[in-house]
Amino acid sequence: MTKKKARRRHEASFKAKVALAAVKGDQTVAELSARFGVPPDQIHAWKKALLDRAEEIFAPGRSPSGQESEAKVAELYEQIGRLQVENSFLSKGLGR
Repeated sequence: MTKKKARRRHEASFKAKVALAAVKGDQTVAELSARFGVPPDQIHAWKKALLDRAEEIFAPGRSPSGQESEAKVAELYEQIGRLQVENSFLSKGLGR
């Protein structure tokens, strides 16, 4: 029985770094593959994804950072907490 090799998971920042290096074109994909330890087809995929989605960065209505979405998530969690307290209070009141 052969032991399977675990898949490596790369962070978004690493993928962006590799894709930008590929777009820059100072080194070949083979050189980037050796430098970052990532297969060439993966570098091509990340480069394609970067180029395909680059337009989204400049699209109107896009938040400049994740701070707005984090604030929205925090607000929603707060609202969920309030609703749970109200629900608990009302269910106890009806149970009498």
